[in-house]
Amino acid sequence: MQLLDGKVVIVSGVGPGLGRECAVAASREGASVVLGARRQENLEKAAAECDPDGKTVAWKATDICDQGQCDALVATAVERFGRVDGLVNVAAFDSAFGGIDSSVDEWRQTLETNVIGTLQMTRAAAGAMKESGGGSVVMIGSQTTFWPAPLSPQLIYGASKGALASAVRFLNRELGPSKIRVNNVVPGWMWGPPVEMFVDYMVQTDGITREEAIGRITGPMPLGEMPSDGDVANAVVFFLSDWARAVSGQMLFVNGGDFPH
Repeated sequence: MQLLDGKVVIVSGVGPGLGRECAVAASREGASVVLGARRQENLEKAAAECDPDGKTVAWKATDICDQGQCDALVATAVERFGRVDGLVNVAAFDSAFGGIDSSVDEWRQTLETNVIGTLQMTRAAAGAMKESGGGSVVMIGSQTTFWPAPLSPQLIYGASKGALASAVRFLNRELGPSKIRVNNVVPGWMWGPPVEMFVDYMVQTDGITREEAIGRITGPMPLGEMPSDGDVANAVVFFLSDWARAVSGQMLFVNGGDFPH
């Protein structure tokens, strides 16, 4: 038996990285998946990977900063599959770099997307989950909230994910009586398209090999290996599944054991 047999899972932010991996992992474990993202080409590609026949996948172009579009994505899930059992909040603005002197416009965009947009998506899905008798919301956090990465400073991104870590605690209390669990998967460095681009950047700017660049990142990790997008997606599947039926308000780091002291 697959972990998500019979469940209907919405995944926001389905691009070439973690969102796609979460959608594919949920589909692999038996869920019907409903995909949301702003770019139609990303949705079409991910939908084909989940189910080429289209029987257990649906998608709708969605900007989570628009409450109406969040509601429409949830309505798509209900109309197509009859219910909503899970939501994975992957959609995020993660390209704001720098510290206190970085762009205020990027601060606003980051907070608008990562905090308000995510909560709008959660609000839309929670209503449908209540009708289904419960469900699971999974936030995607960031280790930068707790231990800022010296190689890649992201003040406002870390702050936005910190806000979501706080929201998990509040939502756990608020939605728990409706049998809706809310948890937080927190990646550290995660091998996927964004980190691959950063590694290539270090190679070009520092004149080092690709192996040396990766070594700078993985050096502090006790496991000696950077988790992949797929590793993080597997943690998400656990929280979506009935194996986590008594787990809510929790935070799970997927970081190769990398806890700075």
